[in-house]
Amino acid sequence: MNKPGWGTGFGSFAFHPDFKRNGILYTSHAEFPNSAKADFEFPDSIKAALQWVITEWKTTTPAVIPFSGEGRELFRANMVGTSHGMQEITFNPLANPGDEDYGLLYIGIGDGGSAERDLGYLCHSKEKVWGTVLRIDPNGRDSKNGKYGIPKSNPFVKNSTDKTVKEIYAYGFRNPHRISWSKAGQMFVPNIGQHNIESLCLVKAGDDFGWPVREGKFVIDLAGNRHNIFPLPADDEKNNFTYPVAQYDHDEGNSISGGFEYTGTKIPELFGKFVFGDIVQGRLFYVEMNDIKLGSLAQVKEWQISINGEIKTLKEITGEQKVDERFGRDNHGELYLTTKPDGKIYRFASASIQE
Repeated sequence: MNKPGWGTGFGSFAFHPDFKRNGILYTSHAEFPNSAKADFEFPDSIKAALQWVITEWKTTTPAVIPFSGEGRELFRANMVGTSHGMQEITFNPLANPGDEDYGLLYIGIGDGGSAERDLGYLCHSKEKVWGTVLRIDPNGRDSKNGKYGIPKSNPFVKNSTDKTVKEIYAYGFRNPHRISWSKAGQMFVPNIGQHNIESLCLVKAGDDFGWPVREGKFVIDLAGNRHNIFPLPADDEKNNFTYPVAQYDHDEGNSISGGFEYTGTKIPELFGKFVFGDIVQGRLFYVEMNDIKLGSLAQVKEWQISINGEIKTLKEITGEQKVDERFGRDNHGELYLTTKPDGKIYRFASASIQE
């Protein structure tokens, strides 16, 4: 589905960690509403704008281009809007064969614009799939549709009701844009906000990040003007929300782009830094890994890039007001940056620190 174009089409892909041997990879894509019966759906009184689908692909010739293989659908989910869909599917790159997390697929699913349509109850519940990060076992078959498995260590498997979505690993997100791990094993999810706050979340199993009653480390007045945010109440601990470890407001940018801790060897100046940016404005940020602690906010710092020795903004480079940047990291931990307007991929070659 490539219409209307905003938040539709091909979503993400993830190679199984044993792809070289088994030839298995996974994709997410959007389809028109009612293309097939959804595994995760809402009442008929709510109109679906599209469906997001997870597919497992198997090829017997992994090294051959173009790709040729057979697909198997794992599940599909209805969405009330085209935005904030299924932004990310990935495996934990630190997990090794024999580890509990090896071969488990993480899936970031946004709220589909439900909160801004006065359907906030769809995206802040252990009984709903929207606004969550899921964790499933593609090799299992104990899901409700019998096409994948639910890891027994998922946080809501035990002491749950039949309505509980046991696939949930963490919830309370508006748009869990990307998922990555630090070399120390910390799981990070950048969460795109609505009117005010962009967040970097350090995620543990069972965490609730509070959307849509929280945006970053602030309260949203759902009964009033949702553009307004307020300080946390004095008794906020009773809510058991988990808050970001870093955030910035819309004076600095409009949409956080997922990033990575630098784990390469070619740019020692980036050691100990988590690098990310802003999709719309194209600004580039980082936080010091040593400053990341649950319960406090790390200082967000800005960095710049130069091409042929000349410092330029990504807006200048692309010639567009919306940069649409994304980050990537290779097997050696080196970082890459893509800019959608001009279709380019940049590799970070060196860095310098200026006082």
